[in-house]
Amino acid sequence: MPLMTVVITLIVVGVLLWLVNSYIPMDAKIKRILNVVVVIVVVLWLLNAFGLFAQVGNLRVGKN
Repeated sequence: MPLMTVVITLIVVGVLLWLVNSYIPMDAKIKRILNVVVVIVVVLWLLNAFGLFAQVGNLRVGKN
């Protein structure tokens, strides 16, 4: 994935999150949950984009 695509996507997600936080009235707890969910999704997307998330699927838990 080209670096410019990653940067533009991060900028768009950041601006959208800022707009939601600034202009949509919500309880602070809901905003915090929304921010955490967006950050987790973006981190997982970045790991997948750079090929680091695919290796997580190779981990085994238990005796298998």
